[in-house]
Amino acid sequence: MIERMASLSRDDVVHVAHLARLGMTEAELGRLEGELNHILDQYTRLTELDTDAIEPTAQTIELENILRDDVVRPSFPQSIALSNAPETSDGFIVVAPILDRGD
Repeated sequence: MIERMASLSRDDVVHVAHLARLGMTEAELGRLEGELNHILDQYTRLTELDTDAIEPTAQTIELENILRDDVVRPSFPQSIALSNAPETSDGFIVVAPILDRGD
């Protein structure tokens, strides 16, 4: 016999709703509590399945590499690549710093 998972209390649901910044009425909290506990019960039912013959996997569907082959071809000269940059220095594009170094 499979043990039932611990259910979520009303306080648990209120806490999760607060963390998610959800403003919920008492009726909505009650409905959410029931729905979340139903989901937990469904996971409990999954423990009843015999999965011994199923290989562990991190991906449930086959993945296919859809990248194109690398082909070496001429690229823009540096002068053209930098021609539309608002500011350059020594062959690089100058951008505003995003982190304050505290200098």
